[in-house]
Amino acid sequence: MSNKNAGVAFKGTPEQEKELKEVILKHKDQKGALMPVLQEAQEIYGYLPIEVQTIIAEGLDIPLEEVYGVVTFYAQFSLYPKGQYKVSVCLGTACYVKGSGDIYDRLQQRLGIQGGQCTPDGKFSLEACRCVGACGLAPVMTVNEDVYGKITPDDVDDILAKYA
Repeated sequence: MSNKNAGVAFKGTPEQEKELKEVILKHKDQKGALMPVLQEAQEIYGYLPIEVQTIIAEGLDIPLEEVYGVVTFYAQFSLYPKGQYKVSVCLGTACYVKGSGDIYDRLQQRLGIQGGQCTPDGKFSLEACRCVGACGLAPVMTVNEDVYGKITPDDVDDILAKYA
């Protein structure tokens, strides 16, 4: 369970922990409590770092390995915080054949992070997605709700500069 995002320290508050413990208490005696607790925990924190997983494991009296296994199995859960600007590159077929893989590589290089991670300053997070439904604009990337189509790797710097 190495933290590839060592530059981003966990910043949970006592209020968040109190809220999480109330969620655990609410679900503790239910069969299949782990999923709803994880979903609510992610709503509270925005992601599920090892510190949060540990509180959940102890609160539900289950092994940490079981919690981690569920968190890493389901795509809805994130081990890393999301940035202020969530950058996503479509790697679906239409976008990929038009060069979105190169755009994704350029973003990783420029941001200094891998997919699924967040920059140490918390400004940008990067992920790949499968299809945004804008195949006619391929290749496509989004920054939060903004959609950029028919882009090349050379457009990456200008796009990121809008959010810097």
